[in-house]
Amino acid sequence: MGFRTTVLEKLDGPGGRAYVRTRNGFTFDMGPTVLTVPHFLEELFALEKGAASLDGPDFPESVRRGDLYGSDPRSGSDTIVSARLAGHSGRDRGYGPATRRYVDLVPIEPFYRIYFSDGRYFDYDGDPERTRAQIRAIAPRDLEGYERFHEAARAIFERGFLELGYTHFDSPAAMLRVLPDLVRLDALRPLFDFVSRYFESDEMRAVFSFEPLLIGGNPLAVPAIYTMIHFVEKTWGVHFARGGTGALVRAMVKKLEELGGTIRYEAEVAKIDVSGRRLGRRVARGVTLASGERIEADLVASNADYVHTYRKLVDRSVRLAHADARLAVARASMSVVVIYFGFRADGYPPLDLRHHNIVLGPRYEELLKDIFDRRIMPADFSQYLHVPTLTDPSLAPPGHHTAYTLVPVPNLAGDIDWDREGPLLVARAIEDIERRGLVPNLRERIVEQSFVDPRYFRDVLNTDLGSGFGLEPVLRQTAWMRPHNKSEDVEGLYCVGQSYQPGGGTPSVMMSAKITARAIADDFRVARHVRGSAP
Repeated sequence: MGFRTTVLEKLDGPGGRAYVRTRNGFTFDMGPTVLTVPHFLEELFALEKGAASLDGPDFPESVRRGDLYGSDPRSGSDTIVSARLAGHSGRDRGYGPATRRYVDLVPIEPFYRIYFSDGRYFDYDGDPERTRAQIRAIAPRDLEGYERFHEAARAIFERGFLELGYTHFDSPAAMLRVLPDLVRLDALRPLFDFVSRYFESDEMRAVFSFEPLLIGGNPLAVPAIYTMIHFVEKTWGVHFARGGTGALVRAMVKKLEELGGTIRYEAEVAKIDVSGRRLGRRVARGVTLASGERIEADLVASNADYVHTYRKLVDRSVRLAHADARLAVARASMSVVVIYFGFRADGYPPLDLRHHNIVLGPRYEELLKDIFDRRIMPADFSQYLHVPTLTDPSLAPPGHHTAYTLVPVPNLAGDIDWDREGPLLVARAIEDIERRGLVPNLRERIVEQSFVDPRYFRDVLNTDLGSGFGLEPVLRQTAWMRPHNKSEDVEGLYCVGQSYQPGGGTPSVMMSAKITARAIADDFRVARHVRGSAP
């Protein structure tokens, strides 16, 4: 929109939660690895300097159908291709003419291979016939229920994502206007209860309810509106940035700099400076860094964790809406232990794993209760095992694989000695992968290994209680009840990212960015869709 923009980053490189760790020839994405809705990236990379493009349809009709700009390998021209078919077409190019100038996206099929504790697995993908065939083989009684679930999830997706996804719920009235529709769609019922209405088998209940864990949500507690994740993936697929998520981060840095923005690293913000009054409220005037340097600005947008922003960065004297009492009842999401490891291929047959693997433990509901409610160290665990070198061998030295496995654990509200339990859990998780036969003799093949536990998220990423995903997406922290993208306390202070509306996950934080940009454009009277300049 023409604003002179500076990004202040605490770490020594870009990415934040999507920081990249490189060691001895291995490249490890430390955070998000599942990319959906390539249309959002295409829209971002198509932005031009001085030309705001915040109006117009957020989901053009072709995108609503699941169609995306793609490259026709026969002619080399841009054409419309179906994202649902992309994984079966042999394409290896990213979607969208603008996106392809910055990063190469690869469709991943299946989206996830889900391993049950008895060794069987379910390939979760966008092919409805293959999905039905697998249900028929594993839980035939659930086939009819799947058809009903599919239609119910479609209705929630159309209303909750396509129509309401970019809504900034800045008042109770905005929430009340959509509440009847959400009640009619049964979208406020706990997700696991919703799924259990359609499926009888424990396996299918897990398959069709696990996805909120990828954004820090407890399937037993998040509202059923999060079934829309199922349809988001079914509609647009799951993608991988060749070179890892770090390649996407570098592409965003390049785009930012082309637009005239700058990034400063090792520039942690210690305070949001507030003075004077406008419209009856105190006004953000800039920030003070941990080094003591003060930077003046016309507005401040905080991408930091919600509790950190208001408790640590905004002075208590100006916090009315976000007083300490409100911050105290904010419910942080679970945390995670993430183990990054590189291992030798050692001449073994190719891995039977897929790019994304969900490795379920023997318990599901009780394990979730241990993590989210009891906040104790469970006796068992489930894992998300990511092996990107199955798609992109360049992320490891020749003859090796790069991987990470993520284990959901309680946040720091639980009384757990992480000095002791962290290394024990790492050893158990690696042994479990080997014992299941997912990677034979893994322990003797590992040549590089490190891990992070909840303290990393607290101390390095500044999240409340070391949560892995900001605020938990329970009903009382959804829509209007989730922190707003425009501060109610400080004029000129805006918020963006997973702690704010609409929520966590890569699609939602990109939607959050557009919601926040629109609020800034409206407040500073910047035309949303014409060339112009701003402060």
